Amino acid sequence: MTDTTTTLVTATGEGAGKTAITVALARLAADRDRSVGYMKPKGTRLQSNVGKTLDQDPMLAREVLGLDAEMHQMEPVVYSPTFVEGAIRGTENAEALRSRIREEYEELAADRDHMFVEGGGSWTTGGVVDLTDVDVAELLDARVVLVAGYQSPNDLDDVLAAADAFGDRLAGVVFNKISDDAFESLDQDGIPFLESKGITVFGAIPTEKELAGVTVGELADELGAELLTDAPTDGFVERFLVGAMGGDEALRYFRRARDAAVITGGDRADVQTAALEASGVACLVLTGGHRPSGAVLGKAADAGKPVLAVNTDTVTTIDRAEGVVRGGRTRDARTVELMAELLDANVDVDALV
Repeated sequence: MTDTTTTLVTATGEGAGKTAITVALARLAADRDRSVGYMKPKGTRLQSNVGKTLDQDPMLAREVLGLDAEMHQMEPVVYSPTFVEGAIRGTENAEALRSRIREEYEELAADRDHMFVEGGGSWTTGGVVDLTDVDVAELLDARVVLVAGYQSPNDLDDVLAAADAFGDRLAGVVFNKISDDAFESLDQDGIPFLESKGITVFGAIPTEKELAGVTVGELADELGAELLTDAPTDGFVERFLVGAMGGDEALRYFRRARDAAVITGGDRADVQTAALEASGVACLVLTGGHRPSGAVLGKAADAGKPVLAVNTDTVTTIDRAEGVVRGGRTRDARTVELMAELLDANVDVDALV
């Protein structure tokens, strides 16, 4: 092994903000005159079932960190549904996969002070080929930073389970996307509790609006939606409401919303009208390939609210939309920049890099 420091950034669950944190930490280490590298041994954010289209995370790392490594080096295993099916049928050799990851790692780490390795999905991802993040940390002799969310004390169960699995390799925990409501409980009780168990907490990052959701434009792209109005699409969407009730009830329901997209059938004019009247609704997503009436489109134009149309049914659309927001597709150099600032302000960066 080289004398490169290796940090594996893993998470208690998906959509925890691992990519932004991993790449931002590498950027902060580079700012401190360290030569850095990046690797994501298991590619999990794929655009297709067979994993043809590559994970966007290494591409972002390569762009932000100015790396010249090849994709297949940065991401040796494409962890697609097809790959997993093959693995459980015995067509993947775990030992060969480990060797491939190890070889690519050694090449990437050869002249680097610090390698930042991003885990896949959650820390348990990869178990079918004996390549959970615990296995990867062992394989690459990495210290581990665990990214976790926190809404209530129940969430500490996940942190304790991961800490137990990583053992001495766990350097500590970074909490991310913590809402104002949860902050006090985490600060007063959660962090002292973990520290009493010998688990280091590097800091807690508050929810940042710009990182929490996706823009209406990004949502439209991801859903393959047709834009029926020319309203601006830079508004943020953080949650989805389903318009399945009558008009009056819908209006009461929508009025309580903030930064929401309302998903409803394209033939439900009463629900569409109610959604357009609620200030917290950022856009309408109409399902089933129906076009709304001219009156609804006129009202949307007056309100300056985008209307998106998709051909899929409501249930499928909700599933896809929630996946988009959970993954936080706002992934670009600006995201990393913002995360670096948040880390600097809220986390013990020196201890991390």
